[in-house]
Amino acid sequence: MMDLMLRFTLLLLLLHAGVSGSYSTVINSNLPRLNIKESQPVLPILSPSPLMPFTNVSVPKLSGKCPLNFSNVESVITTTAIDCWGSLAPYLANVVCCPQLDATINILLGQSSGTLTLNDDTLAKYCLSDITQLLEAQGSYNQLLELCSINHTNLTRASCPLVDLTQIENILNKSKVFESCKRIDPVKECSHRECENAITDAAINMASKNYSVPDMIDDCRKIVLRWLASKLEPSDASKVLRGTSSCKINKVCPLVFPDTKNVSKACGNTNNNQTTCCDTLEHYITKLQDQSFITNLQAISCASSFAASLQKANVSINVYDICRVKLKDFSLQVGSEDSGCLFPSLPFDVTYDQSSGIDFKCDLNDNVAAPWPLSPHSSSNPSSELPALPKATSDHKGLQDKLCISTLILMLTLLLVHLMLNLES
Repeated sequence: MMDLMLRFTLLLLLLHAGVSGSYSTVINSNLPRLNIKESQPVLPILSPSPLMPFTNVSVPKLSGKCPLNFSNVESVITTTAIDCWGSLAPYLANVVCCPQLDATINILLGQSSGTLTLNDDTLAKYCLSDITQLLEAQGSYNQLLELCSINHTNLTRASCPLVDLTQIENILNKSKVFESCKRIDPVKECSHRECENAITDAAINMASKNYSVPDMIDDCRKIVLRWLASKLEPSDASKVLRGTSSCKINKVCPLVFPDTKNVSKACGNTNNNQTTCCDTLEHYITKLQDQSFITNLQAISCASSFAASLQKANVSINVYDICRVKLKDFSLQVGSEDSGCLFPSLPFDVTYDQSSGIDFKCDLNDNVAAPWPLSPHSSSNPSSELPALPKATSDHKGLQDKLCISTLILMLTLLLVHLMLNLES
């Protein structure tokens, strides 16, 4: 079946200058260019109506049987609906949507229940249905649970032996967990893991003699997160939970790599035609670009993993260098010039404005070369410490930058004329 190419024009309204480089804001339905199969839903093209989904889009049909207090976390639910908006959610699943949904469920349980869990499967199903109804009523993706691999057991105790709040607080080192996690710096947390270590220690204590069972520790870890969420304001809890999850997200490449035999065949022999090699490589990477937005750190991991697999297939030359492959080439492309849209490594939310609609920011300007490992065994994950985004070096500069450059050239020209006149006189 032939691919349908949909091109969406990127509207660059703002370029944000900061320590991490220049950003562009993607506004309204000016969404990235996507290669979409005919059988897949097509994203709306410049259609204003789906962009106002957060004011009484529909009335949620709640079960009336869920004990969770949704009003306590109303703002967090709205944030989740925006982060997981409609047809955009599958392309934001890894970097924005699913981490926020997971945080929201933990916050709901922490803010609503004295046991921090739902022990009855039927009750958990009702609550999960209500959560879905509330999100979809505000415009979220209609297959969100499948997208984020969440089912009713995520709301239950699972295998953790302790769920009663009193018992948990008796065994927890409450001051250590709270002081380590009440407010985190996401960059420092990924490097030093103070909050994560405190949560893990607490989970091991809760798992008691069965702490050797990895699933039990993970289930108890969720209970600790819910306890922490019960002690914080919902917005603060969301920041903490998203901050700790970002450390794990950025270590793993979320892309699925198809068979590389065509690339290895075209590029494996050093005597092969470089044009053929680069054309084949470009075609392969274009297919990767259909999958999702990724962060700059994920791009490093993806580039390293792909290079290592090519090396194992006897591609010995640095094809990234020869074919000028950049980190941004591994993420979804936006705009008429097909610029890679790399998301920042630090967690952030999609935003909604009554007048402009859905906004999200990504770096279109970095021109950092994709890393080529020295050997197929040296493809390492990105550093646990989050670096600043790559410095912007491409031609995608904003009007303000161009005006500054033009002004500088004009000033230098006037100065040169002035000096020449002085010499002649």
